[in-house]
Amino acid sequence: MTAIPDAASGRGSGLPTAATIGALGVVYGDIGTSPLYALKEAARAASHGGPLTPDAVLGVVSLILWALILIISLKYAMLILRADNRGEGGIVALLALLSARNAKPGTWRAQLLVVGLIGAALLYGDGAITPAISVLSAVEGLKVDAPSLTPLVVPLTTVILIGLFVVQKKGTGFIGGIFGPVMLAWFVVLALLGIHGIVRAPQVLAALSPLYAFDFLIHQNFHVSFAILGAAFLAVTGGEAMYADMGHFGRVPIRLAWFAIALPALMLNYFGQAALLITDPSAADNPFYQLAPDILHYPLVAFATIATVIASQAIISGVFSLTQQSIQLGFLPRMQINHTTSHAIGQIYVPLVNWLLAAGTLGAVFAFGTSDALAGAYGIAVSLLMAITTLLAALVALQWGYSPVIVIAVNGFFFAIDCVFFAANSVKLFEGGWFPLLLAGIVAFLMLTWRGGVRLVEAARAKLRQPEEDLIETAVNKCHTRLPGTAVFLASAPHGVPLALTQFVKHNHVLHQRVILVTVVIEESPRIDEDAKTEVVEIVEGITRVILHYGFMQYPTIYDGLRLACDQGKLPGIDLTDVTYYIGRETIIPSDQVAGMWVWRESVFAFLQRNAERTAAFFGVPTGQVIEFGTEIEI
Repeated sequence: MTAIPDAASGRGSGLPTAATIGALGVVYGDIGTSPLYALKEAARAASHGGPLTPDAVLGVVSLILWALILIISLKYAMLILRADNRGEGGIVALLALLSARNAKPGTWRAQLLVVGLIGAALLYGDGAITPAISVLSAVEGLKVDAPSLTPLVVPLTTVILIGLFVVQKKGTGFIGGIFGPVMLAWFVVLALLGIHGIVRAPQVLAALSPLYAFDFLIHQNFHVSFAILGAAFLAVTGGEAMYADMGHFGRVPIRLAWFAIALPALMLNYFGQAALLITDPSAADNPFYQLAPDILHYPLVAFATIATVIASQAIISGVFSLTQQSIQLGFLPRMQINHTTSHAIGQIYVPLVNWLLAAGTLGAVFAFGTSDALAGAYGIAVSLLMAITTLLAALVALQWGYSPVIVIAVNGFFFAIDCVFFAANSVKLFEGGWFPLLLAGIVAFLMLTWRGGVRLVEAARAKLRQPEEDLIETAVNKCHTRLPGTAVFLASAPHGVPLALTQFVKHNHVLHQRVILVTVVIEESPRIDEDAKTEVVEIVEGITRVILHYGFMQYPTIYDGLRLACDQGKLPGIDLTDVTYYIGRETIIPSDQVAGMWVWRESVFAFLQRNAERTAAFFGVPTGQVIEFGTEIEI
């Protein structure tokens, strides 16, 4: 697949070094901390309770290496990064590319939307597990030299995670500035530790051949092979961030950071751990920390904790970004979104999501207690997400006109690998895999319920909404007296008469001298240029329709949109400080008398709608200039 040339291929290309180092901190924080637990879990699965043989070690490290090459290097770096939506990546960008958002119920695109929303929901499950297993695995390094400190691991992890979630409201701009350099130092440490281990047993380099992985797997029984595959998959978790964060850094810096720094460091460290296990199988309890000299264990624990906090911060910020995109595209109810800095629009804080994520993460820490136990919960959600991403990317390639034979051959190969890893991780369903799937299932249910409810409400609005001809008739023949000033009525659709305006005329029998109907339309593109944001249509003298176009990565602010239209000369003579905004506020009445969702799901939607962020606050309408009209809508 070849994407349309755009900013993604060149963003940061003028000075790729800064973007590349930045990508290390944000994109590769998660996968960069996988050596803390991945090979340890794979080796435990390979020994299946018995002694760990050199052949088993070579087979496991070979499997991890080729998983990194096939899934991260070839599939994500070379293939999936091409499926960009004007420079943006991630599963929401794929859904926008496929125009699944406005698909009619019952069509294949509507079914695609369901699959895509499940994929997006899986990121929330991943977001709850990643901080828990990462920080736990780092703090557990204390047990290597001081087993007596074992009871302190969970309390220390809890304190670190609570601190991490508390500081989110203050923004992470300053911390984010040091993410890249710190993670660069982390990858250097990984490489040095790996080289230190390889020197002890250079014969481990024979595992560069994929034959070791293949031969080892086929000589194990079915259950052991699946357990090993599931554990080895932990080494590639976090790779999906490469695609999700493409819009922040660009395709070239992300690839450069992977092939020049992250991949070599990870390979060296995994081979170093394997070399240690060949010479000292008793180190299997924690091969990562035992690679380092004893005197460096405690400094390494501190450094690993910092690295895992960075990895956790990256996934939290990613969940915030996904939430904003989902709200814009109508997949989630409106929520309070705070911009934590004025110079970087991507720096946002979503309070509700932050504390729900904190509850999920801390719940995982308390419920599982160790990184070993959490390993069973980790991987199943990521492997399913990777399979969904591969499927959607294949459909994008077909939509762009690529040969079906090539698409099926290439994407089908990687989809088969994804399915094998998902099947292997499914074995761990009852060992903890149910936890992220439960979280993802709840989020997917809420997304689908909200989406279905919004459709029902819009259908009900359409029946109540007057045509524009009625408004023209009212303005010309019925409302001869006009109130002084300008009234702005927010409209959910770019046609017809807003229900708030219908209510206003019905009860007051009068119109303002100037009436502006404003509709915000979120496009399938991530960003809309300033000159294309505003569309102004004169309905009749004194009544104007303004349509504000925003991309799904942009924050829609009505005041700023109207200010832009005024500055462009499209709304002459308007003083925005002397405008009254009229907004409709609907009360949803669930009913089994109207065709729609089950009543209990309609009740869930009504609850979400009642507790959603108020329209005026979400769209940045000046609070002192707002009047709301209430309307009951039965669905």
